[in-house]
Amino acid sequence: MNDKIKTYLPVLTIAGSDSGGGAGIQADLKTFSALGCFGTSVITATTAQNTQGVRSIHDIPEQHIQDQLEAVLSDIGPKAIKIGMINRPEVVRVIVEALRRYPDIPVVFDPVMVATSGDRLIKEETVEVIKQELFPVSNVITPNMDEAAVLIGKAVNDPQEMEKAAQTLLGYGSGFVLVKGGHLQGDQVSDVLCGDGQTHVFESAKIKTKNVHGTGCTLSSAIAVFLAEGQEVRQAVASARNYVFQAIDAGKAVKTGQGSGPLNHFYYPKKMIIHELDQ
Repeated sequence: MNDKIKTYLPVLTIAGSDSGGGAGIQADLKTFSALGCFGTSVITATTAQNTQGVRSIHDIPEQHIQDQLEAVLSDIGPKAIKIGMINRPEVVRVIVEALRRYPDIPVVFDPVMVATSGDRLIKEETVEVIKQELFPVSNVITPNMDEAAVLIGKAVNDPQEMEKAAQTLLGYGSGFVLVKGGHLQGDQVSDVLCGDGQTHVFESAKIKTKNVHGTGCTLSSAIAVFLAEGQEVRQAVASARNYVFQAIDAGKAVKTGQGSGPLNHFYYPKKMIIHELDQ
């Protein structure tokens, strides 16, 4: 009879750090923990940031990013990877080179370009490199309407244009594209998922609150968690949207700082997921 080894369910985030704690690496790790996973991280940049905006960005050297990637991937072996802020072409190439060595790990890429405050987080020359090199090794990409507009060079204003944008972005090689509709006018939020020859629209009520800092980071991280658990993409998106909706609702009346506050990631307790493996 084989002895069993107990192990956590590890997930990796590759993203920038938010000193205010609401988005980026901090939001990703909170999401992983809240959903019962063991979070690991590769930091691509640090930001001097709070609920009101971004004051400055400090780039992490490419060699150190590569070292972080190799340290985590070679030892802990994440079951899914979420990618967030990448603001330089050189960093895109370092990440892509690493991902190509681990093709079986599902990758969720949230193309963070503009902070909730409106601050630009990415260099212009990085956009094309992302589309040509990172999209093809990503299972799911999750741009919001503004990011989709930047990526396709055309305005995205309604669910019909969101679907067209998703179909266009699929042409760059990712498995699925989820265009998020949090900026839509009205009382409903519609997100459009395209991939595998199908289109699915997810809808939910819009919660009235300014505490939405880090929503996109949290959603993409939650999708990565549910993919790590073995859910297929459509179900993982539905599960992640439900988690984010509840986290926004739980934090809607809580004041953090003077600007756009964060979600309540820990609105319900969940124990760490522990698997048993044959030795």
